Amino acid sequence: MVTLAEVARHAGVSASTVSYVLSGKRSISAATRERVESSVRKLGYHPNAGARALASSKSNIIALMVPLRTDMYVPVMMEIAMAVATAARTHGYDILLLTGEEGAEAVRRIEGSALADAMILMDVELDDERLPLLRTASRPAVLIGLPSDTTGLNCVDLDFAAAGAACAQHLADLGHREIAVIGEAAAVYERRTGFAERTLSGLRERSGELGLRLLHRPCEGSYASVSATLSRVFDERPGTTAFVVQNEAATDPLLALLRQSGRAVPEDVSVVAVCPEQVAAHASVPLTSVAVPAQEMGRRAVEQVIAKIEGRGCDEEVVLLAPELTVRESAAQAPADA
Repeated sequence: MVTLAEVARHAGVSASTVSYVLSGKRSISAATRERVESSVRKLGYHPNAGARALASSKSNIIALMVPLRTDMYVPVMMEIAMAVATAARTHGYDILLLTGEEGAEAVRRIEGSALADAMILMDVELDDERLPLLRTASRPAVLIGLPSDTTGLNCVDLDFAAAGAACAQHLADLGHREIAVIGEAAAVYERRTGFAERTLSGLRERSGELGLRLLHRPCEGSYASVSATLSRVFDERPGTTAFVVQNEAATDPLLALLRQSGRAVPEDVSVVAVCPEQVAAHASVPLTSVAVPAQEMGRRAVEQVIAKIEGRGCDEEVVLLAPELTVRESAAQAPADA
């Protein structure tokens, strides 16, 4: 049996465009409509009556896919999820929360049922296995995150590359030349998770431009893991005068361990973080940081997906939020003898 996705491929359009041509719910150009109708005739596509009924019904539910992995900082993920839920309610939609690590299977489940009118996906990898399905899906979808190839996709994210660059620039302006990055858990980089890879890319690129020596070490975030990572950094680069932290769970252990080692923050060592505002503001030494704008990310994603549901959205749109670095008490001029 010929599927809607096969018609879309034959006509060179998205599955949603085929859907709109067949249902008449959205204005489609005459040329595109003719191409789709020609493909329908040539392939002998006959929409199932039950499928048509399901497609035309509205659940007023948006599926939110938030894989809760043990190597990720769950509070920030749930803050974004809460922002999505709050924004969705203002538009009359509820949220179906999918927290399992199902990958493409979760997309297939939503696409093949009447559970939800649209999808919002988090924990996006650079080469995410869900992307091919999303590009041919009949239901609207928005990513909170940025893959390598955004063709045919709608995405919202913090510009993490610019965030990394801002951290390197700030420390360079303070005279630091030896910088260590306390990163996410190793598994996060092994999966090529977008936000982690892009932050590191921004740090490396700007550090190279400024002549900084940058050392990156993944870290699980536990006290023991931070302790081992910190010892390794000072063994390898004893002249390190600044840290960039991209692992929210590592911030408090790092500050405590620096204090225990006799290194004062910021007099001896500076610390800058990419983390939620509340984590930075309530640390034992308030952290100079680039905030992760969870509320804004959630709101923008909902606005995009609602626009697509209502036939107003673009087939391809990337919204990158500009990073804002807030200066607090954890970063100062590099020591004179550095």
